[in-house]
Amino acid sequence: MYPRRLQKLRAQFDGLGIDVFLITHQPHLRYLSGFSGSSGIGVVSLQNCHILTDGRYKDQIRHETKGWKIYITQGGLFDEMRRRSLLKAASRVGFDGNTLIYSQFRNLRKIFPGVRFLPKVECVEKVAVVKDSFEIAYIKKAVAITDSVFNDLIPFIQPGVSELDIAAEISYMHKKHGADADAFDSIVASGDRSALPHWRASPKKVKRGELITLDFGCVYNGYHSDLTRTVALGRPSPEARKIYAVVIEAQERAIGAAASGMKAKDLDAVARGYIKARGYDKFFRHSLGHGLGLQIHEPPRISALSKATLESGNVITIEPGVYIPGFGGVRIEDDIVIRDGSSEVLNKAPKEFMIL
Repeated sequence: MYPRRLQKLRAQFDGLGIDVFLITHQPHLRYLSGFSGSSGIGVVSLQNCHILTDGRYKDQIRHETKGWKIYITQGGLFDEMRRRSLLKAASRVGFDGNTLIYSQFRNLRKIFPGVRFLPKVECVEKVAVVKDSFEIAYIKKAVAITDSVFNDLIPFIQPGVSELDIAAEISYMHKKHGADADAFDSIVASGDRSALPHWRASPKKVKRGELITLDFGCVYNGYHSDLTRTVALGRPSPEARKIYAVVIEAQERAIGAAASGMKAKDLDAVARGYIKARGYDKFFRHSLGHGLGLQIHEPPRISALSKATLESGNVITIEPGVYIPGFGGVRIEDDIVIRDGSSEVLNKAPKEFMIL
C-alpha cells in the first residue's frame, strides 16, 4: 500500500514545482511509511525515500518501515539530514505549510542556505482523502470500540456523577476495549453547557432534568473514531424532545443524501436546510462534518464553504446540532464511508432519544 501512496505523492511534484518533499508531520509520515514513532522526518525524491529518527525507535522503525533508507541519530534530525547530504544545493524542497512551525522553517533555511524551501498545502491529504480497505477496517474497529464504550457508559451516568468522572470512565473503557488512546479530550456537556459545542468536561455534577452531550472517540492502530450522542437524565422537556427530533431528522436526511459525486457544501445544505425550515437555523453554528482517518480532523470538510466533492472511499462525520444559549443543545454524530450512490454508516450505537 505504501508504494502506491508514494507514487501518488510523487505524481504531484511537477505541478508543485518541487524536486523533493520533506515530511515533518507525524500523521503524514505514518501514512506514507508506516512508522508510528513520535519523532521522525521523511525525505522523498523521485528516486529515493529517506527516513530519520532517534535511537528510541531504532528497532521499531525497522519493523514498521520497508523500502526506506533509515538513519538513526542521537543529534538533531535536521543536522543529520545535512550530514547525510539528503538535500542538494539549489534543489526545490516542498513541505507542508500547515504544520511546519516557523522556528523549524528558520532552522532549515539556516542549515541549508542553498536550498529553496517551498510551502505547499494538502499534498498528502490529496492522497489520503480516499481510504483503502485496510484503513477502513481500522476505522471500523475504532468505531466499534467507541460504540461499545457508549453502551457500557450509560449505566454509569447517574445524578451526582461529575462530567470529569464520565470523561475519565470513557478513557478507561476505551483502553479496556482495546483502543490505543482517546482520539481527543472527551466532551461531556450537561445542562445549559450542552449549548456549548466544544465544552470540555468539568467538575460540575450532572442533575435530573438535564440534557447531556457526549462527544468522544478513540484511536486504533493510528485511526480515529468520533461519536456524539445526546441523552436526557430524567424526563426531558417538550422543547428538548422537539430539538432532538429536528436534529436526528436532519442527520438522517444528510446520511441518506451522501454519495460520491456530491458537493460537500450541498450535503451540508441538506441538514442545514431542514434545521432552518424548523426555525433553528441560527442555533446550528458549525459545519456538518469533517474527514476522519489518521487525524481526527482532515479533508474533506463538510461545510457551506467547502469546495470539495465527495469521492468513494471518503470517511466523514455527519454531526448536525442545535444549541440554545441558557437552555441546552443536542448534537448527534456518526462516522460514514462514502460509496458510489450511497453511504455506509459505521456506528451501531443507538440513536433513539435515551432517557436515563
